[in-house]
Formats: sequence, structure tokens, C-alpha cells
Amino acid sequence: MLKHITETTEYLVNKGFDKPEIGIVLGTGLGKLIDDIEIIAEVHYNNIPHFPLATVEFHTGKLVYGMLAGKKVIVMQGRFHLYEGYDFIDITYPIRIMHKLGIKNLLVSNAAGAINLDYKKGDIMIIDDHINLQGGSPLAFKGVSQFGERFADMSAPYDAEMIAKVEEIAADKNIKIQKGVYASVVGPQLETRAEYRMLKIIGADAVGMSTVPEVIVANHLNVPCLAVSVLTDECDPENLAPVNIAEIIEIAGQTEPKMITLFSELIKTL
Repeated sequence: MLKHITETTEYLVNKGFDKPEIGIVLGTGLGKLIDDIEIIAEVHYNNIPHFPLATVEFHTGKLVYGMLAGKKVIVMQGRFHLYEGYDFIDITYPIRIMHKLGIKNLLVSNAAGAINLDYKKGDIMIIDDHINLQGGSPLAFKGVSQFGERFADMSAPYDAEMIAKVEEIAADKNIKIQKGVYASVVGPQLETRAEYRMLKIIGADAVGMSTVPEVIVANHLNVPCLAVSVLTDECDPENLAPVNIAEIIEIAGQTEPKMITLFSELIKTL
């Protein structure tokens, strides 16, 4: 993996990716942040050595480098998931590349379902903690100690200082936010009524199919993280309707401007 990371990094440096300060991962339906970036360089995933390919139709599959809020940023416009047939090493490889390029902070977004029924469609939830239900770890491979401590501490995977800043920004901009626990499952099927009940019992406030592996690797590399969920549906097992993917994408798009404001204002302070 070290050889691959070096080759990928050299390719991106040669394409103009020059010492980004902040890495950003954009989730389902949350790609319009790109419109606010002064783009310096961009490369499709299928042209980057050793990168996986995005296979989800609403994930663009592009790595973008540029200026946002006065800082150099590198943005994943489209991420990778276990449900696409990739393994944990594949889906977290871009985080290792962003770290190698020099990022000092990582911001992550996702679309998720609200398990906590006090939370509603269109709410933004700051992830304060998570539950890994994906059945594995991106650190479970030979040679992991070459990249960091094998037994990575996860007592506080989300940076308290960045969370506090986002809470202040939200209050100042009159943006309603929630804070809670995100459970990450494999997917791609949505949950059954019994599974939603289980998730509530074990303490999840929201559920999705991403983010946790990326955050584990960032913590392994000592990169401070902030993650937010855009809540696109309400997962009430007693009143469960069939999933409407088009509606989920629509709600993500409607809420996205608030997330962009939070990220842009936070970046100014980093």
C-alpha cells in the first residue's frame, strides 16, 4: 500500500494538488459545495492511479482541488461504499491520500435516516459519536502499524473544538442543528422495522451506509474530524413507508445550502 500511496500522491501533485489544508468528503445528494470552490485542478477517479471507481449513479466520482473560504481544500465529489463491492481498504484509500498530500482537518457529510423521532427530514445532525455495524475495520490488515498505532483510540473520534465552532456558527446563522450518534450499516438495502427498533435501542440517532470507516482512518492518522448528517427521511418503524430515493435526493438538495454555510464558515476559522 505504501508504494501505491506514493504513486497516487505523486500523480496528484503533478496535476497541481499543492499541499491542501482541509479534506472534504461529500455524501449522497451533497455535491453543490463544488460551486463555491475556486477550482485549481480536478481529476476523475478513473484517471487516478490505484483509486477505486464510483459506481453509484448520484455520486460524481471526481477529486477537486481549489480555494474555499481562503483555504486550500481537496474535495471528494462522490465517495465509495462497502455495498459497491469494495473492501475497507478501498473505501478509505482516498483519506490516506489526502493525509499524504498534507490535510490538517477532515470534514465529512452524508445523507442519513433519522432514528431519533425528535429529529425531522431536512435537519442537520452533527455526529458526536458513532456505532460501527459494518462488520469490519479499515485498520484490520497486515502492516497497519506502518501508518499509525494499530490499536487506534476512538474515545473521541469527532473533534470537540470543531463541533463547538459549528454550533456557534449555526446559532449565529439561525440554522437549526441536532447532535447525536450515527450508526453505519453495510446496505444497500434499507432497514426493516425490526432493525430500526434495534438501532434505537442501542443508542443510534441516525443511520447510514458510510462515514465511519473514513473517520476511523482519519483518527488512525491523527487528522481531526467533523462529520454531519443531512437527515433525509424519518425511520419510524410503527409508520414505515416504502423508501423513495428521489425524495431522499431532493431533501438532501434542499438542505445542502445550510450545510455549505456551516462548512464554509468553519473553514474560515481553521
